[in-house]
Amino acid sequence: MLLVTGVNGGLGTLVLERLGAREGVVAGSRTPGAVKARVPVRLVDFDRPETLAEAFAGVRTLLLISAGAAEDDVVIARHGAAIEAAERAGVEHVVYTSLAGDGDHLPYALAHRWTERRLRESGTLRWTVLRNGLYAELLAAIAAPGPDGVITAPLGEGRLAAVARADLAEAAVNVALAPAGHTGRTYELVGERAVGGAEVAGVLGAEYRPGRLAAARTALAASDAFDFQVPMVVGTYSAIAHGFLAGPGGPGDLAALLGRPPRPALEVIAGR
Repeated sequence: MLLVTGVNGGLGTLVLERLGAREGVVAGSRTPGAVKARVPVRLVDFDRPETLAEAFAGVRTLLLISAGAAEDDVVIARHGAAIEAAERAGVEHVVYTSLAGDGDHLPYALAHRWTERRLRESGTLRWTVLRNGLYAELLAAIAAPGPDGVITAPLGEGRLAAVARADLAEAAVNVALAPAGHTGRTYELVGERAVGGAEVAGVLGAEYRPGRLAAARTALAASDAFDFQVPMVVGTYSAIAHGFLAGPGGPGDLAALLGRPPRPALEVIAGR
């Protein structure tokens, strides 16, 4: 049996769409009644570890989708509870959606690296780590034009090897359905061609006039963003602007797992 967690939205929902009504698949959610799926849905709440023994019963493969943006201690507690429960339940293989290696400069990398280490140190679990690059959809959000049609995101001349979220979902499905061939592997899943603010502006018919990090921080702090999200977004801007997330370029692990070239990020941003 394959259990997919984190199916309330985002990557998890795209994974479920690709799995369809496949036999032997169950979904896990904090709010099972709200999940529209063609497979059974179980209560999985990492903040309530007592729910996990029943949720993981009979599961052979766990697709552990990172448990949401939060402070490091919260995310680590969630992932730790999930892995411990998997060990106790006799789960054989955990496929974990992590963060690309270039993302070590990002404020939210630590919880991912902790989780990878915890999996490597498990005495019973086989594991595969999918180090997902930043979504093209995220770049579209943080580099969106203002009402005047100007993009002021502080990306400088930097570029991001952004990747379509749907491609990451497809790669996760391909691995989770046949995990044995991926045991002990860590895959770097980033876009093949990095894009910058000027190119984003080009496909959106906007103008690119990058601002400063301080101005972005002030605007975010005045928005409805949670306190912990402000340094996350500003750190993302800085890592892109200073050349840490451009990727190696060319075909890589993502194309190999998909069996085809990844979708270009600019197509996603343009809505094509």
